[in-house]
Amino acid sequence: MTSRWTPGHISPITLHLVGPRSWTEVPALLCYDPTDPYAVRIAFGDADDQDGGAGGEEGIAWLVSRELLQAGLEHPVGDGDVRIWPARATADLLYLHLRAPSGEALFELSRATVAAFLRHTEALVPPGSEGELLQLDQELDALLSNGGPDSPGR
Repeated sequence: MTSRWTPGHISPITLHLVGPRSWTEVPALLCYDPTDPYAVRIAFGDADDQDGGAGGEEGIAWLVSRELLQAGLEHPVGDGDVRIWPARATADLLYLHLRAPSGEALFELSRATVAAFLRHTEALVPPGSEGELLQLDQELDALLSNGGPDSPGR
């Protein structure tokens, strides 16, 4: 069963990959889908790809907690694969460190762009109301009654 990701809000952003001697611009999209209200998708690749990399094209996307991204605007957060922190020297710089088994990357990005994006997501789904959208009780009942999404009865 395949599902098409339908965005609630998409914002193009340019990240700067920090290298040993220089940095490289990396176009990306910040994507928010109210049906997955806790997550923000960072879709790397062509910023003109307005479906957030969900149309079947090859690309790299990371899911990041919306709450983690919000907290990272103010102070260092994260542990393990995703870490975010504001720069001390300039008000509009945010660092994003991503780690995977294949390697790791450090990006610089605009703090103001991320903050504006998060304000849009909060207009769609106010913080604290995410659980109301998920209908977890109904999903849990369906799974426990052998009526999960992959059962032959559905």
